[in-house]
Amino acid sequence: MTSILYLIGISLVMGGIGLAVFLWSLRSGQYDDMEGAASRILFDDAPAPVRPAQTDKSSGS
Repeated sequence: MTSILYLIGISLVMGGIGLAVFLWSLRSGQYDDMEGAASRILFDDAPAPVRPAQTDKSSGS
């Protein structure tokens, strides 16, 4: 019976920690731009810059 009381106490503490982390994320602006991330995934990234081909001068002919 005492183990159930310990488990209930531990679960309440863990729930409080989870709630505190969620409230912190709300206040720090984690959920401000919900549509921006959803639409950004649809667009292609800018193409990578093309590097000129390097010539191998050490092969010696």
